[in-house]
Formats: sequence, structure tokens, C-alpha cells
Amino acid sequence: MRRATSFVFALCGAAAVVLGIIASVASPGQVAANATSAVPATFSPQPSVAPAASAAPTLAPTATPSPTQATLADGWRVEVPRLGIDLPLRDGDLARDVVDQSTPVNAAFRLPGSAYPGTSGNLYVYAHARVGMFLSLWSARAGDEVRLLAPNGTMLRYVVTEIAPRVPVTDLTYLLPTDDERLTLQTSTGPRVGDPRFVVVALPQRP
Repeated sequence: MRRATSFVFALCGAAAVVLGIIASVASPGQVAANATSAVPATFSPQPSVAPAASAAPTLAPTATPSPTQATLADGWRVEVPRLGIDLPLRDGDLARDVVDQSTPVNAAFRLPGSAYPGTSGNLYVYAHARVGMFLSLWSARAGDEVRLLAPNGTMLRYVVTEIAPRVPVTDLTYLLPTDDERLTLQTSTGPRVGDPRFVVVALPQRP
């Protein structure tokens, strides 16, 4: 393995709980074999319901931090046209999202250390389960197109191949390193710490 990355995440919101993650990166941007399947994402099922607590990973707290992948330049976006998702894509910030419990709204975030867009590995992206954000992932279907737009106008296209609507917080599967290129999108399904995570996997669709 080229490097190992250690992370700590937490619940965002009133019932926030700080948790830890060890991520072993087998190739550039691949996420850890002993990580879990969720990151900060606030639950809000409809516009009239106030946001409650958010879902986060359940992780091991004993790792030592190491450098992450190259940071994303300003101007990246993630789109799922059929679901009306069109958000800025930014790097997550552990101090902000975990220590301060203040993950921003109106953006999606790359898990620090996960794959850089367009490279081999598991690019893991999370966002709040709110209207206009990742709430509509709940309606994802196999075959849906997912797009990553680079600041220079390049578009990376992916197609949804797997939908896991109720991933237990202890399930490590979707943060595991991968040899293939893939995009994993995650949000929450409810306000409690133990609520399952909603995960969508998309594979590249190249000309």
C-alpha cells in the first residue's frame, strides 16, 4: 500500500457524536479497508420539516494522520440530472465537519483522502439529506447518469450501478479501497445515530 490515511468524522446536528476512521490507501485516493459507510449528512425529509441530527461513520479512533490526496480546485460540481442534483463539489474539512460540527449546506464534499475525480479508486462524496441537496438520492435508479464537471469544462460521466438504501453504520463495504474507478454518493436516512445510510455507487461511462 502506498500510504495510510486516518480520519475522524462525526454526527452533525443536535445528537452529534464524534467517531473515528482509519483509512488505508492502496492506490492514489483509495479509501480504507477498515472504514465505515457514512459521513456527515443532515436528515430533512421534506421542506416543512426542520433538519434534525445527521448520519456519520462509526470508526476506529486510534490511527495517525497522514497526507491526503490533492485538493480539489474551486469550480468542481456534481450533478444527477434526473434527480435535480446540481451542487458544488468541495473537499471535506475534518475540523469543520467533525470538531466544530458545522458541515455547510448547499454543497457536496469529497471524503478527505478518497480518490481524485477521474482517477482509479473510490471517490466518496457526501452531502446533507435536504431538498435541493442529496435528499433526492432516495429516488435513484440503476442507469441514472451522474456527472462531475471540472473547472475547465471537462465532464466526467458515470452511471449508477448499485443502490444500497439501508446500509448499517457498522458496514465497512462502501468505503473500502477499489482498484477500479468509481463514484460513491452517500447521505443519511434519518435523524438518529444508528439510522442506516443511503449509498449510491456509479461507475465511469467513457466514450
